[in-house]
This record gives sequence, C-alpha cells and structure tokens, in this order.
Amino acid sequence: MSRRGGQRGRAGRGARPAGRLLALALAVALLGGCAGKERRDELVFWTIGREGEAVAALLPGFERAHPGIRVRLQQLPLTAAHQKLLTAFAGGSTPDLSQLGNTWLPELVALDALAPLDARVAASAVVRPADYFPSIWATNVFDGRLYGVPWYVDTRLLFYRADLLRAAGFDHPPRDWAEWRRMLAALSDPARRTYGILLPTNEYEQLMSLALQQPEPLLRDGGRYGNFGSAGFKRALAFYVDTFRLRQAPAISNVEAGNPWFEFGRGVYAFYFSGPWNIGEFRQRLPAAAQDEWSTAPLPGPGGPGAGAAGGSSLVVFRASRHQDEAWALIEYLSRPEVQQRFYALLGDMPPRRSSWAGGALRDDPKARAFREQLERVKPTPPVPEWERIANEMQLVAAQAIAGEYTVDQAAAELDRRVDRILAKRRWVLDRQEARR
Repeated sequence: MSRRGGQRGRAGRGARPAGRLLALALAVALLGGCAGKERRDELVFWTIGREGEAVAALLPGFERAHPGIRVRLQQLPLTAAHQKLLTAFAGGSTPDLSQLGNTWLPELVALDALAPLDARVAASAVVRPADYFPSIWATNVFDGRLYGVPWYVDTRLLFYRADLLRAAGFDHPPRDWAEWRRMLAALSDPARRTYGILLPTNEYEQLMSLALQQPEPLLRDGGRYGNFGSAGFKRALAFYVDTFRLRQAPAISNVEAGNPWFEFGRGVYAFYFSGPWNIGEFRQRLPAAAQDEWSTAPLPGPGGPGAGAAGGSSLVVFRASRHQDEAWALIEYLSRPEVQQRFYALLGDMPPRRSSWAGGALRDDPKARAFREQLERVKPTPPVPEWERIANEMQLVAAQAIAGEYTVDQAAAELDRRVDRILAKRRWVLDRQEARR
C-alpha cells in the first residue's frame, strides 16, 4: 500500500486506547466460559488509516440491506497495523475481514491466515474479475488461488507544471525517457535553485517504478534471488542516479524538501512524482489562479509509454473467522461501483474497477484521466513476503550511489548481495518443499 511514502500515517480514531483494551481483556478472562457467547451477528472489520473514517459513512447502507449484521469497525494506525495483524494471527484473535495492503498479502498468505475466495467470486453477481484492472487483480493471486478483492488502487505518475513546460518550448508531457531528460535539462537551473523534478532520496517508489518498466523481473528463480544485476535494472538505476548527477533533482529527503506543494506551486520543481491523493492536495493548497497551470501525465518509459507500480489495498477474509459468509457480503457491498464512487468522493481513493470510473466525480475529472490510463499499464511487485525489506534496501543502496559511494554496477552487485541474504530463508523453505514432493 504505497501512499505518501507508505499510507496516510494518521492513527485511526476507532482504535481503542491501551487502558480500554486491557480492561476488555480482563473482563473476558473473568467471564471465562462466556467468551464463546459472542454476538453471532457482529462482524469485526479492521481498516488502516483514514480509510476507516470514510468506510464508516458507507456502513449504514450495508446494515440497512443486512439488518441481521452489525459491523464493528476498528481503525489501525499504519505504524502499528503490520505488527497488530501478526500479533492477532499468533494469538488467534484475527478479525473477520480486514483491509490489507497488497505488499502485505504474500506474508499473510504464507502464514495460511487468509481464506481463499475463488469459489465466492465464481458465484458472485457483483465481483466480476474482468471488470478489474488486470495487474491489480493479479496482486491478490498466489499459486493460482485468490485471497483478496481489490478495494482501492494506487500508482504513481507525474504531476507537472504545464505552464513551465510551455515556456520551455514543450507542448506536451514526456512520452519517453529521452524526451523527459531533455525537459528536465531545460527546466533545471541549480544556480536559481530550480529543478526539473523532486525525487526524495528516502523514498523507494520512484526507482521501483522505473525498474518495473524493464523487461527483466526484479527477482529471479521463483523469487529465490535478486535480479538487480540485470541490464534492465541497471538502466533504470542509471537514469535515476543521472537525474541527481546532472543536478536535475536535488539530493534531499522528503523531510528536507519541506512543503512540496508550495515549492511546486512557486516553480521550484516542474515535475512531482507522486500518487492520486495529491490531486486533492494540489486543489486545496494551490490558489485558484494556479489550478490551470498543473496537470498529470502517465509515466514515460524507456521507449514509449511506461508501466507503473500496482499498489493499493484489498479486502480479505481471515480463515479463522466464524462469519465468512457475512464478511463476503460486506466485501460485495464495498465492491459495488456506486459504493466505490462514493468512497472516492469521500476520500479520493481510486477504484479498482473500470465500471466505477464510468460515473461520479471520476468520469469527467481531467486530473484523474492520467491515472485511469496508467492503471491499464501497471505491474505488480514480486509476490514475496520479504518485498518491503528488499525495497528499503533498494532505496538505501540507491542513496549511496547518488552520494557517489557506488557506481551503478557496484550498486547493483551490492543490492544483489543484500537481497540474496534476505531471501536465504525463503530458499531454504522452498528447497525443502520441493524435496518433499
């Protein structure tokens, strides 16, 4: 779930304070045998971050349509959500269903924590796989089985100052890397502290998106080893590092960048590499007179239109749930195009279904059009539980290359060494599974 360098990091207002959780645990312990007398009509739903605030506004419609079901919503802050999910699994206290970032899915699937959903989708008149963006749907499939239904999508592309491009002699956004490089050069003047683009060095999503545009996979041999020594990754890394070397982007973190919306608005950066939540941010933060000066564009690739990263969150049902039918009914409700359109209007999270883009605020929004186009050209990250650790190492090594500590070839070799260490346990498990067959 890549958003703002991760997801919106606000603590959910629905999360219980520690004291109340302790009191609740003591009460359950004292009741002993009464613990088995839980409300059979109560459905426990965990969300992460601000999604819980928006979905709370949608639940009354579901409960009216299903008067025998009451949904108990709990919001988890992003900073605690991953550990909370793992602790709940270890303690046998998972919810009935949850929001789950698609980079977290492989880990929960490997733990056998999630219920497969293939039979439910096959029988559903609501959830239609062909209506979903294919690569987003694919992030939920492991070894041929479906474990989640996409809830919202997230990918990164270019926000750009159309007026600055026109002043530099360009009447369209970049269509390939060579044209993009020419634009970055024309729009950069380090002496005046203006740059073609902002690429915070403590974020991995930008380099990852460039790397996913290459024909070679980022991992090889079934996810057993890194493949960062491939020609494609080194091409992506060289383009990324050269952008700093040529002083077309400042070598700063997002903390040092300060307020990127203000700096973008005053022309410090002509391009900003980011996600769909920033449509609302730019509309809110830039003055009305500047609203026609910026736009969005799909990512250029090395030789034409480029792929982006397939991010977002899915809805999953936990295997231990005693209310799987009710959980599936809520997933179907939240998957309806008209409900997804309301969800977008409330929060700005983009829907994973093509039909959901055919109405509501998305249909005629020129700033959202590039995202609709990009979503037809996204690629999933490698479906291994270790991926987020690998992506963080990619960012760290790339920052060292930007600082001149590694050449591109040295950085690629170092990254393969680090990733192969991370994947050592995975190789051990896979080798023994194959030996038992």
